[in-house]
Amino acid sequence: MRWLLRRLPMGLAALAGLALAIGFQAIDAAAAPATYPTRTVRFILPYGAASATDIAARMFAERLSKLWGKPVVVENRPGGDGLVSLNAFVAAHDDHTLWFGPAGAFNVLPYQQDTLSFDLQRDIVPIVSISNVALAVSTPASMKIDTIDQLVKLVRAEPGKLNASAANGISDFLLFGFFKKLGLQVVDVPYRDIMQAPNDLAGGRIQVLSTSLAVVQPLAQAGRIKVLLVTSRQRAPSQPNVPTAAEAGYPDLTFDSLGGVFGPRGISDKVRASIAADFRKVAEADPSIADRLGKTGQIMTLEGPSEFAASVQEQRAKLAGLAKILGIKTTQ
Repeated sequence: MRWLLRRLPMGLAALAGLALAIGFQAIDAAAAPATYPTRTVRFILPYGAASATDIAARMFAERLSKLWGKPVVVENRPGGDGLVSLNAFVAAHDDHTLWFGPAGAFNVLPYQQDTLSFDLQRDIVPIVSISNVALAVSTPASMKIDTIDQLVKLVRAEPGKLNASAANGISDFLLFGFFKKLGLQVVDVPYRDIMQAPNDLAGGRIQVLSTSLAVVQPLAQAGRIKVLLVTSRQRAPSQPNVPTAAEAGYPDLTFDSLGGVFGPRGISDKVRASIAADFRKVAEADPSIADRLGKTGQIMTLEGPSEFAASVQEQRAKLAGLAKILGIKTTQ
């Protein structure tokens, strides 16, 4: 091309150079990704309406829709221990279809399912964390147990006599891994619907329950359940007098149940950074979001792509350690 320009008259050469410059600018503009989003964004959730995850997703969806100038739709797809929502998300393979939920919902799947149709490391990419869902260990108020230390002593004194239950997933691994590591024997009482467990706990039919703070909070506030600790590193805003596991003297029970937004395999780092920045912008502009999350037993925890990815890996390592204690093997 330089050879051609040298052989053209000066005026024509200048015009040709201008045309080339315009052409290259057009190519660069076409190659550069448009500002995200360019169309409707979908949040696919593993839980139903009015769940803590649903409340968070809808608060952000409403505000991000205004910021982006594009609709943000929340789709509730509960069922199959999160697999219904995850399969729909992975199948979409679209950076405008995002999965919104706790990392624990998929991190436990390799220990629960014989096979998975997707790869956790490859197909679910962390974008931004939203909150740490406080998990709680509780007993009936009628037992007059005030600390986890008192509970441990009681279980040790009466092996195999106390009934214990936990929500399927992280809470289950955490509670029974904790008991097994200490050599404590309890009776595992499973529930198809963990929402029934708090009433049974309050009535004394089970003596120990591990689940999200939001699930037991109403009966705790009514004085029928005693929350002994939360597993998060921070105290829960809605129960500021309840100690963390570390504060209670049992750091092995520490577990941050982070939830947030995930994108599909191949989503660009630029888009991930842009989405994370916009979530932060919305949260910082509206303090009511953190306040509302706090009331549902969540702790606002905004982490960008790299930091969130590191937290997800930390959770996987913690689960692997618990699975080893429990003698559970992984499929991935």
